[in-house]
Amino acid sequence: MDIKTFFTDLQQKSIQLAIENAELNTSGEIRVHLDSKCKGDPIKTAIRIFEKLKMHQTELRNGVLFYLAVEDKKFAIIGDKGINDAVPTDFWDTIRNTMTHEFKKEEFTVGLCQGIEMAGNKLKTHFPHQSNDINELTNDLSFEE
Repeated sequence: MDIKTFFTDLQQKSIQLAIENAELNTSGEIRVHLDSKCKGDPIKTAIRIFEKLKMHQTELRNGVLFYLAVEDKKFAIIGDKGINDAVPTDFWDTIRNTMTHEFKKEEFTVGLCQGIEMAGNKLKTHFPHQSNDINELTNDLSFEE
């Protein structure tokens, strides 16, 4: 499977727009990364990808990564230290459950966009958008190499 074609161009644009809209409410930075397969724990893989994408270098350490391994049907949502220090440990559970519900129906774009929107809404409480905020990370999807 060519992971770059898992989402159509239109679906990728919808996901990028969801990221852009979510980031209007927060200084947090959101990225989406897709792999075909994930050997082992998706959270550990997501942490490695998070670092590879240099998401830990945002000023407030408030990056969020949505990681999907589509063939293995695994995914993870992880936040950087700034977020994890500010939120309860179950912060991502509602988002994960909503996404899982949509993914089970094979509505991957819908689930991902809903998760991104929910993350933006939750993050604005702890990391409201600043007037001098800049987009520190691209909104483009990234893919396994």
